Parts: sequence; structure tokens; C-alpha cells
Amino acid sequence: MIHILIEYFKFISKSSNQHGVHSPFIYNLITKCFYKKIDANLWSRFKEIKQQLLDNKSFIKVTDFGAGSKIFKTNKRQVSKIAKVAGITNKKSKLLIRLIKYFKPIYVLEIGTSLGLGTTAIKIGNKNAIITSLEGCVETSKIAQELLKNNNLKNITINTGDFKKTLTKSIEKQSFDCIYFDGNHTKKDTLNYFNTCLPTIKNDSFWIFDDIYWNNEMKEAWTEIKNHPKVKVTVDVFYWGIVFFRKEQEKEHFKIRV
Repeated sequence: MIHILIEYFKFISKSSNQHGVHSPFIYNLITKCFYKKIDANLWSRFKEIKQQLLDNKSFIKVTDFGAGSKIFKTNKRQVSKIAKVAGITNKKSKLLIRLIKYFKPIYVLEIGTSLGLGTTAIKIGNKNAIITSLEGCVETSKIAQELLKNNNLKNITINTGDFKKTLTKSIEKQSFDCIYFDGNHTKKDTLNYFNTCLPTIKNDSFWIFDDIYWNNEMKEAWTEIKNHPKVKVTVDVFYWGIVFFRKEQEKEHFKIRV
């Protein structure tokens, strides 16, 4: 927690808003997406679905393939508590819905389904999205699939199993408009996912990396991603790093308060 606070204060001292941003692409992103109020109907729908998880008092045994939890001490966890303290936050959910509504990606890959809240936000942001989501834990995947089915959220495929096996198969002969990376907070695996998914990019693809300040490994991974020659523009909003591959853009990096 102290590490995150220190990083946040550093971020605040270096970040800005739309003022001083000379890129029309990023200026529009900030003013028409980041700082635009979320559609009340969309947010109400998301909260309604999230409440179903908050009301779920059952316990599941979670298989964690990633960097582990900073919150839970055992793998036996209550669904309601996962949704409350470990699932995507309301702040992230609002921005994810706005981002998806703004860019309207059709083909979306999500690496890390968890209980399905991020998946739900993506679908609410664009009802036409065709989503492939990867989840390592069988029990968590079951909860997510039940949630999506009960709320009639369609054109969503959850591939369950170790990402080392499911990722390659899921992206075979595919291209994606958006990829949301929320599956593993280690440098090695984050960079592996990044490099594995590079063949799927289009010029207008955008990628979202969760928790880029989670630990020093994630900070290092984010730096390497920013420096990759195919990456043209990045936007650091602290809890996410957003990547664009637009060949017509000059290489630039932004830190934006959202």
C-alpha cells in the first residue's frame, strides 16, 4: 500500500489534463471520453449486474496463476468479497465503459476474466462487441459464465485454463480492436502476453494494461512496452497504461489525471 501511495504522488506531480496537450487525437480522447460523464443508463445497468455478485455469499476455491493476492490469505474466497475488494473498481469500470463506447471496438480480447465484471463493462460499453476472455481458474470462470448468461450478455466466449495454452489458441488467425490485459502482474508474463499478441494489432487497435504501478516488475514491464518500436502513443492514467499503434502519430507518452 505504501508503495502505491508513493507512486501515486509521483504520478500526480508529473501528470496533467487536456491543457498543454497538442495532439488532437489525445486531446479529443481526454475531453470527449476521459472527462465526459458516463451515460446514466449504462452505469445503472453495470451496478445492477455487479450487485448480483455482491449478493453472492458462496465460497469458491481460487486457483491463482499470477503474482498472487495482496488481500486474500487463502485460496478459499467468498464471491461477494472478491467482487468488493479484488474485482474491477467502480472508477475503472466507468472509464472502461466510456473507452469502449468512445472507440466502439468489435473484436475484443480480455486476458483475465475473474468474475466477469470487466467483461460486463466492455459489453455494456458496446453491445456489438464480440469478446474472447481468458480465465485461469475453473471456479472463477464458472461464476463469470453464470453471471453473463443470467444477464443475457451474448457473443462472449470464456476460454478457461493456463494462459500459456489458451492465449496462443485464442489469437490464432485473429486480429483485435482492443485487448484488456488484467491477468498476471509479473514482468515476465506481461511482456510475454504483449509480444504474443503483437501479430493481432490493427492500426487503430488499443490495448489497456491494468495496474502498471502494482510493483517494480510492472513498472519495468510498462517502460519496455512504451519503448517498443511498434508502440506510438501511450497514456498513463496511473491505474492503467493505454497503448496505441497508430502509424500516423509521432511517438509520445502522456500522463493524464482522470
